[in-house]
Amino acid sequence: MTSNQQHEDANDRNPCIDPDQEEMVVIPTVNVGVVSQPAISDDGRFRKGRLAGLNMNQAIWILAWPVVTESFLNSFVGLVDTKLSASLSEGEAATDAIGGASYIMWFIGLIIMALGVGATALISRSIGKGRMGVANTVLGQTMTLAAILGVFVGVGIWLIVPAVANLLNMSEQASDFFISYMTIIALGVPMASVLFGMIACSRGAGDSISPLKAMIARNIVNIIASWGLSGITIYGLTSPLQLNLGITGIAIGTVAGDIVGAAYIVHMARSGKWSIKLKPSRMRLHRITIWRLVRLGIPNFLETFGLWIGNFFIILFVGFLTVQLNTDGLLGAHIIGIRIEAFSFMPGFGMGIAAATLAGQYLGMKRPDLAKQAVFRCTMIATSIMGLIGAAFILIPHQITALLSDQPIHQELVPQLLIICGIVQIPFAISIVFRSAMRGAGDVKVVMALTWTATYALRLPIAYILSGVDIPIPEFLGGGILKNPDLLHTTFGIESGLVALWIGLCSEMVLRGIIFALRFFQGGWLKAKV
Repeated sequence: MTSNQQHEDANDRNPCIDPDQEEMVVIPTVNVGVVSQPAISDDGRFRKGRLAGLNMNQAIWILAWPVVTESFLNSFVGLVDTKLSASLSEGEAATDAIGGASYIMWFIGLIIMALGVGATALISRSIGKGRMGVANTVLGQTMTLAAILGVFVGVGIWLIVPAVANLLNMSEQASDFFISYMTIIALGVPMASVLFGMIACSRGAGDSISPLKAMIARNIVNIIASWGLSGITIYGLTSPLQLNLGITGIAIGTVAGDIVGAAYIVHMARSGKWSIKLKPSRMRLHRITIWRLVRLGIPNFLETFGLWIGNFFIILFVGFLTVQLNTDGLLGAHIIGIRIEAFSFMPGFGMGIAAATLAGQYLGMKRPDLAKQAVFRCTMIATSIMGLIGAAFILIPHQITALLSDQPIHQELVPQLLIICGIVQIPFAISIVFRSAMRGAGDVKVVMALTWTATYALRLPIAYILSGVDIPIPEFLGGGILKNPDLLHTTFGIESGLVALWIGLCSEMVLRGIIFALRFFQGGWLKAKV
């Protein structure tokens, strides 16, 4: 056994280690008198962890490109489900059902994300300080908590699915599709929770390749299983299984992909290739580490839950517009627009993850100057790439839409939505990277406050006013209709509807970018405690 292995094993066994201490004393078994090197060299290269030997630009590249590709693959799961549903004979109803389901799956994801943000921040900061035993503990606790959370969330989703279907004002056929799809998805939530919990740990350790491989496996299984079980003919290819399970087959394929992806990422966590290792002894519930994860996770959950509630109101607005305008297919068009738009912010998301990891590690090294520099570089890269994608949305929106659906309502509305969101890609990129970096640095309470402010003080009021949607008042509040002033129509002649709603949503993205930029340059996030 080498001295390094002895030292790591001592960290894992040593009862003197308290993961809650910001500074701790490690009692080494060997190498007495050896002075440890700083975590970063004079020329800016990392000396520890998965990023050892890399300078800042190299680290950004190594961290970001797998995350961008992984994010593409993650979004591709939903994109495949949307494309397959649009290809069913009941295309509009099935697409509306998948659209509603996407918001419930987002809710599932934000619960897992809350745990993941804490795991990423703690692991990256611990590795930056050279505290590998603490990082191993966080990894084990994340695995256990992810599995527990997954079970509870899956049961909760299964119980509320019928009520949500009624709330979304779907047609009877779309509602039946929605219930069938989400009932099966609920069964796979525990595996999805483990998958994304371990991915967060891998990123905190500086390994973006393992999540990428997990997502490749997940997508391959999802595409083959969903297409094979649904019985859909797509791009001239007919399913060889001929089971014709329709939307049920699509859901089964999605869950199968989650199972395979989770199995792979857990295998990698146990292999020790992340410089930390998943060990059964570290999976027993540990009060102090759980509290640290919860302390970081709750503000993040409240932040993203507030964002989700705000966007769920937007879905309700779409439902109200469907009734108000007596037009089916608006929800499907809205979701297809979001699915396509998701590909535009993948570079921003990837750069945000790189910025979060580097900010955490540099702050762990007591180098806030380098943390700020790394985040700024990631932001500049994200704005450049997303700006180019936005230009494509503006120039060829009809061609892009045709790749996903040939339904007339989608062909009419989605290109208009793409042009609108293409215009705001640069401020959107700024908000994504700055927000991710601040969360990775542990500035979760301020990020929560800024997100809630942008959502409830700006996003919802602007979307309501510009969309022209009339809101029905529940009977227990007196009933009636809250009439919209319809300012966009009376002032500029733009009709009420989905396009006007997106003008409001994208206007808020510009303001959100400004808000997070102000916090970044103010610098308070550099002093956050984890």
